[in-house]
Amino acid sequence: MIKLGITHLLTDKQEWLNSKSVGLITNHTGVDENLTQNITLLSECANLVALFSPEHGLWGAAQDGVKIANSKYHENQTLQVYSLYGTTPIIWDKILNDIDVLIYDIQDVGARYYTYLGTLLEAMKALDIAMESGMCVECIVADRPNPIGGICIEGPMLESDYTSLVGPYAVPVRYGLTIGEIANLFYTEQGCRFPLKIAQMEGWHREMWHNETGLFWVPPSPNMPTLETATLYPGTCLFEGTNVSEGRGTTKPFEYIGAPWIDNQKFTTRLNELRLSDVLFRPITFTPQFSKYKEEVCHGVSIHITDQKQAASVEIAVWMMRLLIDEYPNKFEFRETHFDRLAGNASLRDVLLAGTPMDEIIESWSADVERFRERREPYLLY
Repeated sequence: MIKLGITHLLTDKQEWLNSKSVGLITNHTGVDENLTQNITLLSECANLVALFSPEHGLWGAAQDGVKIANSKYHENQTLQVYSLYGTTPIIWDKILNDIDVLIYDIQDVGARYYTYLGTLLEAMKALDIAMESGMCVECIVADRPNPIGGICIEGPMLESDYTSLVGPYAVPVRYGLTIGEIANLFYTEQGCRFPLKIAQMEGWHREMWHNETGLFWVPPSPNMPTLETATLYPGTCLFEGTNVSEGRGTTKPFEYIGAPWIDNQKFTTRLNELRLSDVLFRPITFTPQFSKYKEEVCHGVSIHITDQKQAASVEIAVWMMRLLIDEYPNKFEFRETHFDRLAGNASLRDVLLAGTPMDEIIESWSADVERFRERREPYLLY
């Protein structure tokens, strides 16, 4: 089993916290190797004065897009929980006055869309702005594994005009970095000035996926129940920007793809005939209990990965969209603003609608992927 960053911090680097007031950005995934919550661990050995929660809330109970109010931590009613996905804006200057060190400790999924990455980058920006007011608050990122490995880089690069919480920085969809590594990249490229430290892991290697770490899988959000979900998510999340269900409201979000108007047998046959590497498709019928097509019968496919380390999830999803556009030109629709925000550009939607050959579409982001592979090299910790 690997040693997580939070464990390294509290056993080997505790002097980083001595005599300091600590703020903690975390949620239910902030546990150690034995599933003990980081809030409990820090309360026992540090002066923990504030908590900050991302989308889905401190306990990961809220569905996507649900705004969450500030609250009190239920086991300690004097400890404030500030929602970074909240009903009111966070006034960072006021909060940071009472904090010497801000720790970030959340498990992400290694995809640009996942808002926990945006939460980290927004917090780092706030710390840098605070420097202008004379406040020097240190940031410690407690590193965790990239659950889908640190090797594969895939998908289009974000263009600056499409920056958002689901596209916070110019990286590919799958960036192949741990949260500590991407914090280093952002810190250097943005010229940040506040002190940054990374509490590194021990025993993690770039080729390791989550099921090779010996760690328990704690679902990072309500619609990320398994590693299989996370494997497909970098690709099938793009269906959020269409009128096709991405499986929300079922037991297999991002693994079930469908709509009431799809012929699931024909769609399955055509997909399997493509002989895409490391994936098979099975026809299914499902009824979402919420989200798109709530309580409507949908027909589509269940996606089965045969080799998690080789499957190219973004390519798989784009191939699926190409077939749906060809087969249902009058029914398949893009929700343009959201799709472009996820893709990080408008060109992916344009070339799919124009019928551009798939090898050209995939090649169009390959050059950016290789440039990013070189760009990230100075920030690799493992």
